Amino acid sequence: MDIEKKLIELNITLPNTPKPIANYVPSKKSGNLIFLSGQGPRTPDGDFISGKVGVDISVDEAYDAARMVGIQLLSALKSEITDLNNVKQIIKLLGMVNAIDSFKDHPNVINGCSDLLVEVFGEKGKHARSAVGVASLPNQIPVEIEMIVEVE
Repeated sequence: MDIEKKLIELNITLPNTPKPIANYVPSKKSGNLIFLSGQGPRTPDGDFISGKVGVDISVDEAYDAARMVGIQLLSALKSEITDLNNVKQIIKLLGMVNAIDSFKDHPNVINGCSDLLVEVFGEKGKHARSAVGVASLPNQIPVEIEMIVEVE
């Protein structure tokens, strides 16, 4: 399966990788592993989507935001490895959801990113994952996700 063709088939255009907002790099390679820094959802013009899930943003909107983050993570990954066909497997996601105290649907939010990765990579996209709730995130973003990938 050619990943670039799959992205076109899914009507997915990878955005430019945004510059970090602090003192870190978007990705770091160690051996055959790529560690991708946490990303938050950005609009096409680069502004962050903001809001707390359960009060400002619905589960469906947060799912869409997590999918958007998944696309941004793919962009950062491509910047690191050049060719997404070199992905051997997605290893792990850590998804953080900025939600109200009583919120219980964290996994359903992070599924936005997980579902995308399986759509794009098939079996190679299935991964281990944590989905946790947090009291706040930078710029009041609703979700932040980091990823670990094994490459050929």
